[in-house]
Amino acid sequence: MSKIETIVQTLEVKIDKILNQFGSLKDENSALKREIQELKSQNKNQLQLLQEKQTEFDSLKIASSMLGSNEDKRASKLKINALIKEINDCIASLSD
Repeated sequence: MSKIETIVQTLEVKIDKILNQFGSLKDENSALKREIQELKSQNKNQLQLLQEKQTEFDSLKIASSMLGSNEDKRASKLKINALIKEINDCIASLSD
């Protein structure tokens, strides 16, 4: 019987270790899930901020081109000329 008792005790010790490991892994898993949620939230906020900054950048780029910056000066002139051409075409078609 003593051999069976030692086997049972050994099993009890191993089961206790497994239960302790399970508890720690469960806690770690919960912590990681919380961290994932926080990171997702931060990512969402960063994407929203990026979109806002991209819109702001586009607006500034357009404003800069209207002010005659060297980079976009040619593109602005081409756009204005195209608009003038369209207006002239509209006026010509209305005159007919």
